[in-house]
Amino acid sequence: MASGAAARWFTRVTWLGIVANLGLALPTLFAPQRMVALTGLPTPEPLLWLRFSALLLVLLSAFYVPAALDPRRYRLVAWLAVLARLAGVVFFVGFQPAAYHLFGYFDLVFFIPEALLLAGVRADVSPVPLRVVRDAAASAGR
Repeated sequence: MASGAAARWFTRVTWLGIVANLGLALPTLFAPQRMVALTGLPTPEPLLWLRFSALLLVLLSAFYVPAALDPRRYRLVAWLAVLARLAGVVFFVGFQPAAYHLFGYFDLVFFIPEALLLAGVRADVSPVPLRVVRDAAASAGR
């Protein structure tokens, strides 16, 4: 796959992941008891921690936006977004009871295509024209 196509698909998958995160986090933030009832998971006490987790997921999703907008320009942010998905997989599947593994699989669904697609995206490295370097050196010498 060409770098441009990989970047376009990475952008699409990342936006889909952001929407999916918000689809899970916003209802949990505003109606945590209802979301717990829908999942069948144990109700955490106090609900503050469930709401706080939802808020953190909203904030994490906001940090994915630059990567979704331009994975070439914000390459480091794009890789950090991919690694955050991997961290979710490891945390939920590797360290939590089986009832919570579904959250890890949720991240896995986005981690795999994002990692593969981003690996095919070339960085947007624009060489600095020699004229700019010369002018900066001349200005520094004055």
